[in-house]
Amino acid sequence: MTIATGRYDRTAALHDGRIRPEGLEITWLPLNVEQIFWRMMRHREFDASELSLSGYLIRRARGVDDLVPIPVFLSRCFRHSAIYLSAASGITKPEELAGRRIGVPEYQITAAVWARGLLHDEHGVDARDVRWVQGGLEQPGRRPFEPVEPDGVDLSFAPEDATLAGMLADGEIDALISPRVPSTFSDGSGRVTRLFPDPGRAERDYYRRTGIFPIMHIVAISRDIVDANPWVPQTLTSAFLQAKQVADAALRDTTALPIQLPFLVEHVQETVAVMGEDFWSYGVEANRATLEAFVRYAHVQGLLPEPVDVDDIFPASVRKVSRV
Repeated sequence: MTIATGRYDRTAALHDGRIRPEGLEITWLPLNVEQIFWRMMRHREFDASELSLSGYLIRRARGVDDLVPIPVFLSRCFRHSAIYLSAASGITKPEELAGRRIGVPEYQITAAVWARGLLHDEHGVDARDVRWVQGGLEQPGRRPFEPVEPDGVDLSFAPEDATLAGMLADGEIDALISPRVPSTFSDGSGRVTRLFPDPGRAERDYYRRTGIFPIMHIVAISRDIVDANPWVPQTLTSAFLQAKQVADAALRDTTALPIQLPFLVEHVQETVAVMGEDFWSYGVEANRATLEAFVRYAHVQGLLPEPVDVDDIFPASVRKVSRV
């Protein structure tokens, strides 16, 4: 098999061969996620890959069922920090986003679904209360790899020669939802600010109240492979779990820090105090509330015609993660 994922601490033991899935000979391709999604969604270049949770569910709702997902969540991130404001907008609180123009690379991307969900649940801002502008963050002309036209949603594209980062700084859009930090925020000019000035504090409070740690990416396998080899989903799920456990142990090793963060161990302890020992969990049951919230958000935002039962997303063989 050929499998493409990002290069993360939680996949490193697979990529370097310390963990080898039983019965499988795998070529691991470490690529950036935009490249993986485009090549997998459009051209099926891999036997399995990391995949957008939103993109997968939208395709499946459209009757395209050629991929089998497993509950391995390689990318997770709170998205309070992903909401930016133009200083020219005059916005001082989330509720004031209603009726404004908000940029987003693609309406359907998972990060935007989560950001809109928290704005709706926590601050009463509905997706249909906003005028959405899609486009490239730093390069003009971006178009969605899974286009959507949700009923009742005001959705347009940025001008062909414009970037969302530039439009935000110039006040041509009032706000921006972006998983990547816009250059016009990082440049220190003060033209772009964050909606939540202390996003870390907001995200910890959100987790304490909701128990939700947003899931961005799943892993999906070609259905042809699964139909011919029904044992593959469980085998890969187990291997990804073993690789994550290697990364978990490294985060707690005080002998030699695995990444260059001086207070890494202290940060891990703080995270455990808020979220528990298995703070980056795989499997359906441990993530049921998070998955159900995402399905609800995607439906409310016009991306899914009907809500999906979480138990119907993943094959029965992997709904519970086996312990190793």
